[in-house]
Amino acid sequence: MTAPPLFDPSPEINLPVEHVCDMYVDLYDPLPIETPTGLRMTYIAKPGKVTGKISGEILNGGGDWVVVGTDGVSRLDIRQTIRTDDGVLIHFSAPGVVRLPADGHERIARGERVPHNEGYIRLTPRFETSDERYSWLNGHVFVAVGELSRGHIDWRIYRVV
Repeated sequence: MTAPPLFDPSPEINLPVEHVCDMYVDLYDPLPIETPTGLRMTYIAKPGKVTGKISGEILNGGGDWVVVGTDGVSRLDIRQTIRTDDGVLIHFSAPGVVRLPADGHERIARGERVPHNEGYIRLTPRFETSDERYSWLNGHVFVAVGELSRGHIDWRIYRVV
């Protein structure tokens, strides 16, 4: 017996997404730490802004923990707390990957921006909250694309529907 195709049609052709929010985060200068597993860069986040279906502020004290690999790929571990405009706390965590173009680091050092279409700046965020108004965040898959500049990162976050 022949098994039916696993996916028909292929989900890579049309993966539907819905825009959820944008995040704007300023970062303090990184704290570099040489380790046996690679260069770790700790970026402490300053308070930031979230706009869209989630609207509010990113609280002080979160951060981006980055490991820069010998392959030039930065592996991200981001953790933040969001306080919505209506007072709800939401935990935000996101692993991710950054591959900059060949001149990306130099451009950032000069204060220029690396837009999302010139680098591979991606996250797979998770949101957690117990508030019923935002409980829909707990049970979905999200993806994000980013843009980098010195001391700043912007994320556009989508829900996979």
